[in-house]
Amino acid sequence: MAKVVIGMSGGVDSSVAAYLLKKEGYEVIGLFMRNWDSLVNNDVEGNPNLNNNICPQEQDYNDALEVCNKLGIELHRVDFIKEYWDNVFTYFLNELKLGRTPNPDLMCNKYIKFDLFIKEAKKLGADYIATGHYASIIGNRLCRAKDLNKDQTYFLAQVSPEHLKNVIFPLGDILKEDVRKIALELDLVTAKKKDSTGICFIGERNYQKFIHNYLKPNPGDIVNIETNEVIGTHNGLMNYTIGQRRNVGISGNKDKHFVVGKDVKNNILYVAFKEDNEYLYSDSCIVDNINFISSKHPAFCTAKFRYRGPDYEVSLEFLENDEILVRYPEKVPAVTPGQACVFYLGRECLGSGIIKEVRKNNEKLWYL
Repeated sequence: MAKVVIGMSGGVDSSVAAYLLKKEGYEVIGLFMRNWDSLVNNDVEGNPNLNNNICPQEQDYNDALEVCNKLGIELHRVDFIKEYWDNVFTYFLNELKLGRTPNPDLMCNKYIKFDLFIKEAKKLGADYIATGHYASIIGNRLCRAKDLNKDQTYFLAQVSPEHLKNVIFPLGDILKEDVRKIALELDLVTAKKKDSTGICFIGERNYQKFIHNYLKPNPGDIVNIETNEVIGTHNGLMNYTIGQRRNVGISGNKDKHFVVGKDVKNNILYVAFKEDNEYLYSDSCIVDNINFISSKHPAFCTAKFRYRGPDYEVSLEFLENDEILVRYPEKVPAVTPGQACVFYLGRECLGSGIIKEVRKNNEKLWYL
C-alpha cells in the first residue's frame, strides 16, 4: 500500500483531501506545519483571531488533529518558523522596502510546502506527498483545477518541477461546493470553517497595523500624476499597490482615485482619477526569477499578472540574462513590480517569473 503524507492545515480543503486519499486506498499520514508564531513575532495587536488565549495556529492544529482522529489518520507536527522567517518573510519585507508588491504565498510554496515539507515527509516514509491545493498533475504537467474559480496554479508556479514529482492534488477534479458538502456529510469540525484569506501570515488582520510592526511608517506626498499637484499625505509606500483605490488616504476628496505609481527615491505616491486612465496601462514587462515547470518554452502563450486576473495573450522574448520580455498587444492595467507573471498553454501552467520592470512603448515607466 502506497504511503501519502498530506499537509494538514486545519482547513476544510486539506481535511477533505485527506479523506479522499484514504477512500482511494492509500496509507495516509497527516503533517501539520507551523510556519508563523504571532506571539513570538510580536504582532498580536490587531489580530481578531487571538481569543480565548488560543492563537490561530494552535486552533488550526487542534482542528487538524480532530479531523485526523475522526478519519483514523496519524498526525505529525513540525515547526518551520525560522525557515519561514528566513526564506519568506524576510523576502516579503525586503520587497516592500523596494516599493514592490511581493507575493509571499509563492515563496512559501517554493521554499516551505514543496521543499522542507517534502524532506520531512520522506523521513516519514512517504511515497507521495499531497496538499489541499486546487490544481492537477496530468502526466508530468501542472494543470489548472476543474474549479477555475478556486484554481491555485498561480501560487504553485515558482515550485521547481523536481519538487512536483510524486505530488497528488486530490481536489483537482472537484468543485469547492462539493468539498463543503463532503465535509458536512462527514461531520468534520472544519466543514463550516471560513477559508483563510489574504497573505498567509497576515490573515484577516489590519494590513497596515501588521506591517508597521516591522517597517516604520514613512509619510510622504500623494501627487496627482496628471497635474503634479500635491493632494494628500501617504503613510508609507509599502502600504499601497498599483491599481489600489481604497484606503488611499486623500481626505475630503469624493472622486475615485487610483494608485498608479510610486517614486521610492523621493517617497511620492502617484494617483489618477479615472479608472481607465492611461497611467494604469502598460504593453510589456520584464520578468526575472524565471521558473519553468514545463519543458515547453513557447514564443506565444497566455499569462496571468494577478491571481484573480484574467488570462492575456502574450509573446515571450528570452533575453540573455535569464530574463524574459513579455509583450501583451492588449494593454493590461495595473501590472505591478514584485507580482508574479504566470504562463499558461490552455490548461497547463508552464511556469512563471517575477515582474521586475513595467514598460510602455519600449520604455520603462518612470513612475514605477
